[in-house]
Amino acid sequence: MDRNTFTGLFLILIILVGSTYLMQPSDEDIKREKAKQTQDSIARVTKNEATPSVALPDTAKAVVPPAIDSALIKSGPFGAAQSGSNEPVILENEFLKVRISPRGGRIASVQLKNFKTYTQEPLIMFEGEGNKFGLIFGSAGQNINTNELYFVPSGKSLSVTKSDSSSLTMRLTHSEGKYIDYIYSLKGESYNVGLTIATTGMQDVVAPAQQHITLNWESVLKQKEKDLPGEQKYSSAYYKQGDESIDHLSLSESETKEIKEGKIKWFSFKQHFFSNVLIAKNSFDSGELTVNTSPDTGTVKSFAAKMQIPFQRQAINSFPMEFYFGPNQLNILEKQGFEIEKQIDLGYWPLKYINRWVVLPVFNFLEGFGWGYGLIILVLTILLKMVLLPLTYKSYLSMAKMRILKPEMDEIKGKVGEDNPTLLQQEYLKLYKKAGVNPLGGCLPMLLQLPIIMAFFFFFPNLFELRQQSFLWMEDLSTYDAFFKLGFEVPFLGDHISLMCILMTISTLIYTYFNNQVSGATGQMKYIGYITPIIFFGVLNSFPSGLNYYYFLANLMTFAQQYIIRMFVDDNKIHAQIQENKKKPASEKKTSGFQKRMEDYMRQQQTAKTKGAIEDKGSKKKSK
Repeated sequence: MDRNTFTGLFLILIILVGSTYLMQPSDEDIKREKAKQTQDSIARVTKNEATPSVALPDTAKAVVPPAIDSALIKSGPFGAAQSGSNEPVILENEFLKVRISPRGGRIASVQLKNFKTYTQEPLIMFEGEGNKFGLIFGSAGQNINTNELYFVPSGKSLSVTKSDSSSLTMRLTHSEGKYIDYIYSLKGESYNVGLTIATTGMQDVVAPAQQHITLNWESVLKQKEKDLPGEQKYSSAYYKQGDESIDHLSLSESETKEIKEGKIKWFSFKQHFFSNVLIAKNSFDSGELTVNTSPDTGTVKSFAAKMQIPFQRQAINSFPMEFYFGPNQLNILEKQGFEIEKQIDLGYWPLKYINRWVVLPVFNFLEGFGWGYGLIILVLTILLKMVLLPLTYKSYLSMAKMRILKPEMDEIKGKVGEDNPTLLQQEYLKLYKKAGVNPLGGCLPMLLQLPIIMAFFFFFPNLFELRQQSFLWMEDLSTYDAFFKLGFEVPFLGDHISLMCILMTISTLIYTYFNNQVSGATGQMKYIGYITPIIFFGVLNSFPSGLNYYYFLANLMTFAQQYIIRMFVDDNKIHAQIQENKKKPASEKKTSGFQKRMEDYMRQQQTAKTKGAIEDKGSKKKSK
């Protein structure tokens, strides 16, 4: 450091010290300032304002409210919307009664006017503080959630009928010329509620870095049906992404799924028989869906969706959407478009096509006669059994042939013995070929009927039309009939026993008995037929009584068909025909593809066995 620099710094130090000493306040000035601060503090306490950092006596502190300065809050973003009236706004048409809360401007509850719960109470889709709906975005360094702010309605209520339509606006004001509108629209005969989110002058309010605003919807769905576990089994979050097929979250476990790629056209909080769907006219850019199975009594599941709405930096933005609050009835959902009806589970391929294009059209046709649903299921079963009659006849005839051949098969078994199963099967195949009998002739027709039997396994549990429809002692064909209540839980059965399930099981056991008589089944195959119905009793005990009723009717009609067929099938004629077939030259006998493959397989097995025996014998000689 040179001399000039040192001199300059020394002079600056002298000036600072001197000015501090000369400019300090006198004792009188200090006393005067303290007296002034004390007077100001007393005045603020009197006006219920927050006191500055000056210490107050304990008596004064008791008067100060512990809350944050309300004036400071109201000066922030949407300050004027921090409080307001929460008197609900009612939207109503012939199907819906919608309650809108000014706090959040959201739909607080939805009542379906034409339906009741299983306890015959008004059917509310959702309600309560666990349900939220709002926009989330940044503004002036704060996170804004419109669900916590108060909107101002353009009217107190809205009611429409028939073909009429009308709309109502809920407005959230930031400042003059800057606001967010929720525009609700309603038609007279509709399960839809339109919602357009429009922003005006918000381009400078929303944080500059944000290109999207988050739409957050949370809902807790309560029990509406008799069987809570059954309702949970068919409830989950569904969605459609771009041109892809609809997808859904887990039906049995809690799950969160982030959807990044592709536009999201709609998503649904689906219960067993009712859905809350939000359709975006212009699609959401991305989103996240969550479903949680709740342990709370009476709660089906809780749902949450966070969808990203594109936000343009312009004076006015508009994002049109539409809610669907209604039943999971196929013809109603089809009218919504966008394949929303596919959230109804009609089974896997090809079962869903059988249900969609065969069973359901026939069911709807019969429904048009105005019959009760018990009678409709009866007639539906008769029609299907008539269609399947040729297969039933062919199956019975094939089993009769196998029964007539059984004495000869037992004779072959006695000669060959059971020690060489490959040779035994070869001899059986020779007998089948001579007699002109296909050993699978009785199984194939039954296998062809199996898809229809399985299709009903999905059809009845998801058929909305059966909900709360009674027949005989069954109060609701869409759920189990608890004819015997146990009063305690039993594994695989629950706390009840279904009478219709018992009847179905007994009829299946009787059918198995007569089927064994026709086919001549023995050994393990005979007893497996009796075990299977018992297992199905445990499975189907909690399934809809309508499904068990159908299976019961199907068994009764099978008995009737077999009785009639037996009147026209003469065992002596079948035996004579078999003997005639044996006399025909081998060149005239047709061999099925299955029989040819079995013969080739048996021949290869026998050759391999003979070769192995020779090699084994040769190795023993060498060892000697």
